[in-house]
This record gives sequence, C-alpha cells and structure tokens, in this order.
Amino acid sequence: MADEAAFQFLHNEVIQYIYKSAESGETENGRHIAKLENMGFRVGQGLIERLTKDTARFKDELDIMKFVCKDFWTCVFKKQIDNLRTNHQGIYVLQDNKFRLLSQLSAGKQYLEHAPKYLSFSCGLVRGALSSLGVKSIVTAEVSIMPACKTSREVLIKKSN
Repeated sequence: MADEAAFQFLHNEVIQYIYKSAESGETENGRHIAKLENMGFRVGQGLIERLTKDTARFKDELDIMKFVCKDFWTCVFKKQIDNLRTNHQGIYVLQDNKFRLLSQLSAGKQYLEHAPKYLSFSCGLVRGALSSLGVKSIVTAEVSIMPACKTSREVLIKKSN
C-alpha cells in the first residue's frame, strides 16, 4: 500500500514539474505529453526486462499481450486489466475500469481535458514494455467518462509496419 501511494505521488509530481516548465518558455502541450511518454517508455523497458528474465519465450503476439495484461499490469498497478479484446489483425484493446492514476481526479466532463497528461506516462510504459519484447506498436489512451468511483481506460495497440 505504501509503495502504491509513493508511486501515485511521484507520478503526480512529475506531471506537475513538467507542466510547470511551461512557465519557463515551453508552451506546447504536445511536447509535455511526449516527455512523459518517453519517461514511461524507458521505465517500461527496464521493468519488463526484470519481469521476463525467468520466463520462457512467448509463442506469439497474443501471449505477449496476455503477459502485459496479467503480470506487467499487476506489477505496476496492483491489478489485472479488466478486459482484453483483439481483432486478430494486430489491434488490441486493453480496458481498465478503475485506472489508479485517474482515480484522484474528480468526476465530471470538465476534467476530461486533463486526462491525457495522466495517461501519457502509462502509454509509454506499455509501449516500452512491448518494444523490449519485440513488438513495435503505437499506444494511445482514451477516456470517455470519468465517474467518481469508476474510470475507464482503453489502450489501442496497432502493429507498426
């Protein structure tokens, strides 16, 4: 429980630090999102290396995605993904109905505009983990409703050519 609180606090502080740098000249929101995603990418690479050091090779992309949904997500967010869907053509949708990094935001549509900065680090985490496992991907996150007790999060992973 203490490590979860520390992670959430650190995550919030990193976001605040990066966005406060806007006062010192950077005004482009996309640049901040990219910084957060790149940080998550590197953390995801290192974390997946530690998690997979004693596991057997994965048979296919679906096995990799199952590992990410169960083991990787549990390691980072202390729960498994609620739903994994695929079209069997390289697109996977991971859904987390109680995403911990958004649970601190209040309910209401007025806070939807702040969601991308809280999701970009975790998109980088997933992209970095997949990259280390040999899967080139584009990871995006989407939030349509942020109810007070339930947050939906979907990650769309498209296989790059």
